[in-house]
Amino acid sequence: MPKPLSLTFDPIARAAELWTDRWGEVPSMAAITSIMRAHQILLAEVDSVVKPYGLTFARYEALVLLTFSKAGELPMSKIGERLMVHPTSVTNTVDRLVRAGLVTKRPNPHDGRGTLASITDRGREVCEAATRDLMAMDFGLGVYDEEECREVFALLRPLRVAARDFEE
Repeated sequence: MPKPLSLTFDPIARAAELWTDRWGEVPSMAAITSIMRAHQILLAEVDSVVKPYGLTFARYEALVLLTFSKAGELPMSKIGERLMVHPTSVTNTVDRLVRAGLVTKRPNPHDGRGTLASITDRGREVCEAATRDLMAMDFGLGVYDEEECREVFALLRPLRVAARDFEE
């Protein structure tokens, strides 16, 4: 799909001006609109990098999480908890990885109702290759230097704390 032509103005800044004229100045409106647009841009960029590996960024994240585990496997519930996604999303993600031969599933011997997802050797190879490619493009954040990336992380952290993603 070809990239649309660039506008000759910043549509988010323009929307903020119109918003201000109608309802008063609300900087949070421009901020959230910018964050949501940045999310779209970044997701499209990283997805295009991992697509040749048969991955989406969500599937890539699941593979990375499995490589971080000591045994290369985790309960499905733990994957959902760590990735902060709904159990249905975890099932869909892992099932696609299973069909691609990157992950296997088996009953959890420690939990009769649970399922363990395990990364395969092929999954590790794909994860390593995709990681190299993502690092080469700075995960889409190449317009920022290292300090600015740390600032973005720090700036968004209170929002995640307020959403109870974790306890400080």
